[in-house]
Amino acid sequence: MTTIATSTLANGLPLHRIGIDGTRAVTILVAFDAGARTERTEENGMAHFLEHLVFKGGEKFPHYRDVNETAERLGGSLNAYTSHDLVAFHITVRAEAAADAADLLTDFVGRPHIDADELDKERGVVIQEIQRYKDEPSSVAEELIDRAAFGEHPLGRPVLGPEEHLRTFTRDAIVDFRNRRWSGSRGGAFVVGNLEHVPPPPPAGRVTGRRRSSGGGGADGAFNGLFERFPTLGAPEPFEPAPAFEPKVIVQERDTNQSHLRMSYRPQVDVSDPSKRAAMSIYATLLGGSMSSRLFDEIREQRGLAYSVYGVSHAHADVPLLQLAAGLDSTKCIEAYTRMREIVSELRDDGPTEAEVSRARAYAAGRRVLAFENTNAVARYAAAQSIVFGEKIDPEAAIEALDAVTLDEVAEVARDVADTLAIACVGPHTEGDFT
Repeated sequence: MTTIATSTLANGLPLHRIGIDGTRAVTILVAFDAGARTERTEENGMAHFLEHLVFKGGEKFPHYRDVNETAERLGGSLNAYTSHDLVAFHITVRAEAAADAADLLTDFVGRPHIDADELDKERGVVIQEIQRYKDEPSSVAEELIDRAAFGEHPLGRPVLGPEEHLRTFTRDAIVDFRNRRWSGSRGGAFVVGNLEHVPPPPPAGRVTGRRRSSGGGGADGAFNGLFERFPTLGAPEPFEPAPAFEPKVIVQERDTNQSHLRMSYRPQVDVSDPSKRAAMSIYATLLGGSMSSRLFDEIREQRGLAYSVYGVSHAHADVPLLQLAAGLDSTKCIEAYTRMREIVSELRDDGPTEAEVSRARAYAAGRRVLAFENTNAVARYAAAQSIVFGEKIDPEAAIEALDAVTLDEVAEVARDVADTLAIACVGPHTEGDFT
C-alpha cells in the first residue's frame, strides 16, 4: 500500500512524502528541470559538471570529506544523476536516519560552496570521465545516435559535454546556471519508503496564499525547513521544444572486429497520455525488451548475428523515442541491421500477436513491480512523473497502466512507427553501408 502527501514549501519546492509498506529503508531525492536539454549551446556539459561540484560541501558539511563520511556514518548510499531531462541528488538510508539524511542532502545540494579551487580539481576529473567514454565504443554510439536523431538541438548534445567546454566554465557562469534553472517551481523533493521517522506534512488547512505553509513549530516545520535551504528562485524559461524529425546516418569508422549499432525511430505517440506511454513500453518489450522478444529470438538465438541486441522506448516531455541497439561481429552488422529493420516493418504491417502482447505485458508489469520494491526506483519514477510530465505520482497506477494495455493499443503503436530512422554505428563501416 502506498500513501502520498504533498505540500508546497515557502520557496516553491513541492515536498512529496511517499510511504511504502514493508520496507526498512527511505530514499530522499531532490530533482530539478535542469538537465542537459536546458543548457544554452555554450553551456553544454554544465548541468553535469554542477552535479559534481555540489558534492564538495555546503554550510554545515563544508568539505567533501564531511559529506562522504557523514553519509557512511548513516549507513547510506549517496549519489546523483544528470540526464537530458533532470538533475537529481539522492540518498538511501535506514528509516531511523531519515532526518539526518535530509539534513545532509539539503545542506550540500541546497547551500553548496562551489569553491573555485575545487572547481579546477573536479574539472580534470570530469574531463577524464569524458575521455573514458570516448574509449568505449558503445558509449560513443549512444552519443552519435542522439546527434543523428536530434542534430544540434540540445537533445542531440552529449550530457557530459565536450572537453573544450569543461576547460572554460567559470564559477560565475555555473552559479548563474544554477540560479536560472534550479527553481522550486520546476523541481521537487521526494521522501520515499518507511516514513515512521518522518514527520507528517502540515495540516491541509494551514495555507498562505495558494501554498501550504511549512512554517510553524513542531517536527513537521523543522523537517520541512531543511528543504527550504534551497533558495527561492523565479520560474525558469521553458526548454526548447524537440525539433521535427530529420534523421541522419552517422558512422564513426574504427578498425575493429566489433561494431556497435544504434537505430532510432520516432513513433507517433502522444507522450502526454500515460496510457499511450504504457502501450509504447509494451510494444518495445515485445520488440526487443526480453529474451522472448522478436529481436532477441531471431537476431541472437535463431541467426546468431549479435551477442547483444535489444529495443527500448523512452519519452521526453514532448517527444517519444524507440531505440534499437546491437553489439556484434563487424562482419554481421549490415545483415543484422537489415533484418532488424525488417522486423519493425513486419510489426507495422502485420501487428503483434495476442500471445506476445500478453507475455510482454506480464513481463513489463512484473519488472515494474520488482523495481518498485526499491525505494530509490520509486523516487526516480516520482521525479520523472512529477517534473518531466507534470502528472500525479501514483506507483500503483503506473503498474495498473501496464496491466491495462490491450492488443489494439500495441498494434496502433506498431502502425505509427514509420520506416524513417536515425542510424549510428561505431565500427569498420561507412554511411553508405546503411542506405
